[in-house]
Amino acid sequence: MFTKKKQPPIKSLIAVGSHIEGNIKFSDGLRVDGLITGDVRSDPAHSSILVISETAHIAGSIFADHVIINGRVDGPVYAKIMLELQPKAKIVGDVYYTALEMHQGAVITGLLQPSVQEMGSDHKAPLILETNNSTSSND
Repeated sequence: MFTKKKQPPIKSLIAVGSHIEGNIKFSDGLRVDGLITGDVRSDPAHSSILVISETAHIAGSIFADHVIINGRVDGPVYAKIMLELQPKAKIVGDVYYTALEMHQGAVITGLLQPSVQEMGSDHKAPLILETNNSTSSND
């Protein structure tokens, strides 16, 4: 009934103890366990996933389709399709997303901004739930 688009494979790893200074551009999937001082950007021609583990720290901007964060990010995050914030996620910067999943314990110090301009014209308006008051005008 519901089909999930297959995620690209994680082909690259920046391990614990690694410190990279400079911008990084990747294709498919990247897992970060170390420290990056610079921007992390996926190739826009390919579907991408970026995983930032609880030991990771990125000081720079992030641009990817699907972003999973459980570490620290100092800079803006641009998740074109999905942003998942795990319990130990800490973001100091603005967050732009199409879909957001945030677990208890995750912290964002910045603005949360849905990326409506990224959505295609076939995107349906978000579902808005209203509470039903117990009072009725038919009394």
